[in-house]
Amino acid sequence: MNIDNENRLIQQIQLRPATGSIFQPTGFPDVGAAEFLRPEYADGNDGGRPSTRKCLLVESAQSMANHLEGAGWDVAKQEPVVELAGLPWVRVVAKSDGRFLTASRLEAHRLAASYIKDATLDGRDFKEVIRERFGLRDKTPVDYRRIARAIFELDPLCLLHGVFFAEKANVWPGQPKIARALTAIVEAVDIEPVISGGVKRDIVSHSASEGAGSKEGYGSIPFHRQEFAAAEINLHVSLDRLQLRSYGLGKDAAQLLEAVALWEVRTVLDRGLRLRTACDFVPIGDLGLPTTAELSTRVGEAAKKCAELLGPTGPIDVVWED
Repeated sequence: MNIDNENRLIQQIQLRPATGSIFQPTGFPDVGAAEFLRPEYADGNDGGRPSTRKCLLVESAQSMANHLEGAGWDVAKQEPVVELAGLPWVRVVAKSDGRFLTASRLEAHRLAASYIKDATLDGRDFKEVIRERFGLRDKTPVDYRRIARAIFELDPLCLLHGVFFAEKANVWPGQPKIARALTAIVEAVDIEPVISGGVKRDIVSHSASEGAGSKEGYGSIPFHRQEFAAAEINLHVSLDRLQLRSYGLGKDAAQLLEAVALWEVRTVLDRGLRLRTACDFVPIGDLGLPTTAELSTRVGEAAKKCAELLGPTGPIDVVWED
């Protein structure tokens, strides 16, 4: 079901494997692939027991957030792509030689990452900078609008993908959290396991029996693998427009955040959703989204309108003592 109104944008985009028919889903330690039964209610259902379809979580929300953010990062240059170059972000450099280490666009915890919160900005502890900009004080309600504005000035993408300042209460009172406004997952429907295998051959030691010295990497070692085929594979995208407005940053800022969100989704689909070596998808049919060129123009125009809110463009350098 697709929804497009003033409060929500929800889209389902059908995918297929880029090569062949099978794919390798995400796996979890000690759990494996996330298989589940999805209830299916018939039209006009009066509360009876639903039928079920065997489904699979191909890519989780947290992993998809990384892929979406990655669309806006130039790995070769270690900086945001041209389309997002006008937005602020935090760059972490080493104190010893000034070399690039990481950035708020790369870290799992974004602005709350250890390399950022334990760094310094203009000689000041960055944890203290955040506390001051957020207006965090003991026995005082958290002002989420003030926090949203401060984050917008540091890295507005955190207002799309979420950030949790989970330091001790005496460091960041209230431990403020921004939930994801943009969520995406990939699910497969009517799945069937595909069991296969192979062998790592030792072409040097021909006399070694299978498995001999395998701990050290020697010998011919057989292995098995499990992949899946599915009748349907869908990317589900949800953008909470109501949350974007709740930041209190104004219409232009909300439009900027939405334009960036849609640009990320469209860019990921245009490039091909290559999640892993054996998990590569391409979309089927109309995407129901503006082109990347149109969205790039939207981002640029909205950023100009938000120039005063955004402050200086480009990286904000913090120093980490390595």
